[in-house]
Amino acid sequence: MSAAEPGAGREAGPCAADGRLAELAAQALARPRTAPAVEYGNRWIEWGAMREVAHGLNAALDAHGIGVGAPVAFVPRNRPAALAALLGMIASRRTIRMIYAFQSAAAIARDLQQMQPAAVVLHAEDLHDALRTVLREQNIGVVVLDGLQARWEGPEAVRTQGAPQTPRIEILTSGTTGKPKPFTVSYELILEHHIGAMADLSAEIPTLLYFPLGNITGIYSTIPPLLKNQRVVLLDKFSVAGWHDYVRRYRPTATGLPPAGVQMVLDANIPREDLASIRRLGTGAAPLDPEVQRAFESRYGIPILLSYGATEFGGPVTAMTLDLHAEWGAKKFGSVGRALPGAKLRVVDADSGEVLTPDREGILEVVSPRIGPEWIRTSDIALIDGDGFLFHRGRADGAIMRGGFKVLPETIERALLQHPAVSAAAATGIPDARLGQVPGVAVELKPGAAAPDAAALEAHLRERVPATHVPTVWRIVDALPRTPSFKVDRPALQRLLSDR
Repeated sequence: MSAAEPGAGREAGPCAADGRLAELAAQALARPRTAPAVEYGNRWIEWGAMREVAHGLNAALDAHGIGVGAPVAFVPRNRPAALAALLGMIASRRTIRMIYAFQSAAAIARDLQQMQPAAVVLHAEDLHDALRTVLREQNIGVVVLDGLQARWEGPEAVRTQGAPQTPRIEILTSGTTGKPKPFTVSYELILEHHIGAMADLSAEIPTLLYFPLGNITGIYSTIPPLLKNQRVVLLDKFSVAGWHDYVRRYRPTATGLPPAGVQMVLDANIPREDLASIRRLGTGAAPLDPEVQRAFESRYGIPILLSYGATEFGGPVTAMTLDLHAEWGAKKFGSVGRALPGAKLRVVDADSGEVLTPDREGILEVVSPRIGPEWIRTSDIALIDGDGFLFHRGRADGAIMRGGFKVLPETIERALLQHPAVSAAAATGIPDARLGQVPGVAVELKPGAAAPDAAALEAHLRERVPATHVPTVWRIVDALPRTPSFKVDRPALQRLLSDR
């Protein structure tokens, strides 16, 4: 979605929440030295080691005159040292500017040139020559995370800057439909709406973390369990093998998957008994095809609880809870649930802005209690039924205009997923001199499936969608291009399909 201005998160003045969040982070880092904190690579990292990273980082920044008010850029990977660094910077009430690690060194260097922070914290593997040049020219200080150590790598004379009025975390939107945009998350928002809204978890079963630390889902799935003394299992990124291993060893009653991971688990043919402990499975961040949901629930007997949210909302604004699922069941199959407390939803006409009556599709608008009282216009097509359940239909800004005919990529993708050999599919518009745009599609096959040719896939589609929806460009790929959040990377998909 979009429409909120970059940095449109709530800007709070000085408040007790900032100090309270910092206090909670300091208390976490003061836990007994030998207490287990993070499992990574089947090895438990203790709180003593986490504390040393956090203290080493802050000591290096302080020693070089980088006060708590000066903004610090952070290029985190899903590593224990990054979690420790994050807690250390929060404990010191620093302003943190997130940069994606999942891009080239030149792109990271460009982001730093634009941000011009007082210092940057990054992993040793990301300190390339292109980056060193920018850091030297801009006099930006560098703290390198190397294993479970934090060390200063110069320069000695660094830029210093004035500070925002209050500490905050500046994250990036997902980049699903274009270049990621900065968005402000205040300490107050994290304390009140992420930590305060999190239910207490089992002390015996750790939480699984796999979302990138630099986005909103990474923030609200990572900080609360660490501050509430919940052990965590950390993956570099989502993988079926890592998720399966976690479920087999810890037998959680509730867990989650990214939407793309649901089909990946089905393709992996994980035995039903391996998932027998799970009573509910949550997913969100991107649409889930109803047929995939139906196949998973039929095979494993586990209800999938969908949710809907966005960075610009500060997190989820709707959810299908276990109680709603039990009450409404198949009547609301495919819904992302009802509005969460404090959130408001409405669907409006794309052209006139008229608020539509129930069961009519239009553009979704949202009021998020984490952000403020204003309506946020999204780029999502949705309907709200007479019982208040939201159904997400796709993105209006992804529509393909083929010679005057409007084609939704989701329509093509859903039809292709009905082919027995197709595991995942992604469609997008490709420029065409005659028609303006034509559909192109990339297809990922199920493991061991015989590769159908384009003619067979086209024949399959023609039985299910209008002729205007049949792609003119096809690619069979080993894996769809995805963002770190496991959404389809639309710009990368367009580049892939445009390279004819």
